[in-house]
Amino acid sequence: MHFKISHQEKYSQGELILRTLFGWIYIAIPHMFLMYFLAIGLMVVRFITFWAILFTGKWPKGMFDYQVKFQRYQLRVNARLLNLADGYPAFGLNGTDTNTDFNIAYPEEVSRGRLIVRTLFGAFLIIPHIFILYFRFIGMFIVNFLAFFAILFTGKYPKGMFNFVVGTIRWATRVGCYLMFYTDDYPPFTGKELPEESGQEGSMKDSDPNLLDDTI
Repeated sequence: MHFKISHQEKYSQGELILRTLFGWIYIAIPHMFLMYFLAIGLMVVRFITFWAILFTGKWPKGMFDYQVKFQRYQLRVNARLLNLADGYPAFGLNGTDTNTDFNIAYPEEVSRGRLIVRTLFGAFLIIPHIFILYFRFIGMFIVNFLAFFAILFTGKYPKGMFNFVVGTIRWATRVGCYLMFYTDDYPPFTGKELPEESGQEGSMKDSDPNLLDDTI
């Protein structure tokens, strides 16, 4: 899995205040409205995907791509709502973003045995992750609250705070990918980017000299 939110050298204090006061109006509402309908399609796709994998051991490529694009869309919206990135997130599944990226390698084959196990017992398998993530998310919201004032007064998001927030989201995303059959590999207990993940870039094609890659 490739998951990236780039750390900016400088954050806009004006955008920070605007998002805090009105972000739910001009970011959350229009994007969540569109995501509602895309999520209906996502549920249908996931239902069909389960049976396709069960009988063939393979992911339908178009359905896999749909789900990856949905995850990518969610990431770029959430990055703004959590003040991790400036700018307005592009609408839709095909939108691109220089600040965020999500991709996961297409699996040529999926274990049908593991598919059944995760379907029946997936909630139990991830209990250790849920326990740890519960406390990490509490910490994440505290850190994000403190980071608001750091950005407000300095225009900078402290790198350690940024890495903790991004790492928490990355960790939770890995767990979700495991449950949704994107991978047969059990998720690691870390929010850091793994060495094998660094070469799976998806939509982030444009470089920006003002962006620095996160390292958690």
